[in-house]
Amino acid sequence: MTAFALPLLSSSSSNTKHFHFNVEWKSVTRLCHRKAVLTVNGEYPGPTIAVHEGDHVRVVVTNRVAANTTIHWHGVRQVRTGWADGPAYITQCPIGAGKTYTYNFSVVNQRGTLWWHAHFSWQRASVYGAFIIYPRTPFPFSAPLQPHIPLIFGEWWNGDVEVVEREMMLHGGGPKTSDAYTINGLPGPLYPCSTKDTFIQTVEPGKTYLLRLINAALNDELFFAVANHSLTVVEIDAAYTKPFTSPAIMIAPGQTTTVLLSADQAPGDDSKSMFVMAARPYLTSVFPFNNSTTVGFFKYRTSTKIQENNPPALPPPFTLPDNLPALGDTPFATQFLGSLRSLASDDYPCNVPKTIDKRIVTTVSLNLQDCPLNQTYFPENPPYVFNYTGVNPVTENMSAEFGTKLFRVPFGTKLEIVLQDTNFLNPENHPIHVHGHNFFIVGRGFGNFDVEKDPKDYNLVDPPERNTVAVPMGGWAAIRLITDNPGVWFVHCHLEEHTSWGLALGFIVENGKEPSQWLLPPPSDLPPC
Repeated sequence: MTAFALPLLSSSSSNTKHFHFNVEWKSVTRLCHRKAVLTVNGEYPGPTIAVHEGDHVRVVVTNRVAANTTIHWHGVRQVRTGWADGPAYITQCPIGAGKTYTYNFSVVNQRGTLWWHAHFSWQRASVYGAFIIYPRTPFPFSAPLQPHIPLIFGEWWNGDVEVVEREMMLHGGGPKTSDAYTINGLPGPLYPCSTKDTFIQTVEPGKTYLLRLINAALNDELFFAVANHSLTVVEIDAAYTKPFTSPAIMIAPGQTTTVLLSADQAPGDDSKSMFVMAARPYLTSVFPFNNSTTVGFFKYRTSTKIQENNPPALPPPFTLPDNLPALGDTPFATQFLGSLRSLASDDYPCNVPKTIDKRIVTTVSLNLQDCPLNQTYFPENPPYVFNYTGVNPVTENMSAEFGTKLFRVPFGTKLEIVLQDTNFLNPENHPIHVHGHNFFIVGRGFGNFDVEKDPKDYNLVDPPERNTVAVPMGGWAAIRLITDNPGVWFVHCHLEEHTSWGLALGFIVENGKEPSQWLLPPPSDLPPC
């Protein structure tokens, strides 16, 4: 994936942008393994969608494979257009083999870095791409920017991902771990046969670049750093932040982080003009994981003459960035997430609800499951109160009940959801994604949430605004939102293995009083079940 220049800012009325996605197989080779990979338009990763704030988007998706599929526009709020959200069997039935469905929606009051991906089974292992919304007003930071560089982190399996998922569901244990992490689909030189499959980005000394970081990995939170460079965070999940500088970032599956990188090092000869960028997992689980690192390079331009057909060679033996956090560096992850603040300016206010109409507390955990009881319910509090993070992780009763988890709220409800991790099997970070709404992370902590004490320490001034929250290992996160988007919305862990096991729920936002607060009728081509 190459960088592309920022389109000219425009104050014109909104336009309709048209795209066509063909879901099709493509033969791809990585790590000396060649296999058929599910793609959009034969691209891995998929094509970038670039629009302007306020645009209407029309994507015609044609399924050219013998399996169902859907596409989710991750982070796009889908105001009144829940039929275009994409999760299979939640807001639409899948697009069948040989069928076509057109996703119609508008990008309303959003700007920044989002992404799109398949939302059926584990297809998003390869069916994903960037979704970039350019603002119609200048950025709220003054640095002159060079071409924007999307960096999408993913995972690669040498084998068939469908088989990995199926075997996991058969035996109930964790899935076979991926064989590599990737940057823009390329694993880098630390993996077998992969020196030629290394992402290298040329930069101009003295210039500042905007990096659009997207974690499209199926099952891993990641650390990312660039050797000898710091990163200035300016946006998360398409919401501006108060800028702050960090040696590295932590990014959970489903999240995006936009940073500024200044090419402020003195370039030397070719061997000293390349700086390692690296991503590796943030480990919070005792279960098997892919303990490896994907590597790319930023290459400083040392001559005005660049041979476009002669890509830069890799440097001699290199080391990983000293500023790349260690696998289990929870203190860094906690400090980084705690530094995120909404911009909260006059132009971009922080509209966090100061009071709430309803609080829901729900536990987030891995459990065991007995035979189905054929019950449908959603408790607004855990069915059993216990020491969530203090129980013995294997000797306590971990049996979960089958059920469809769903709750209903009126339009305009000021809602707080407390997500409480537990010790069952093992405490673990869980990236929870809410469809159809952004929310504000008003509080986070370790241990058990205390309804009497913890709300007193909430940040109700400039909490970070996101669509995916990393619930801390052995802790809790409290989010607040206003249910101003009618429809049925999916809430789930963005570790794909956990969604497959049922770590998900849904909620219904009822229509409001005014027609402008009603869900629009379904389109005529909505796929049937």
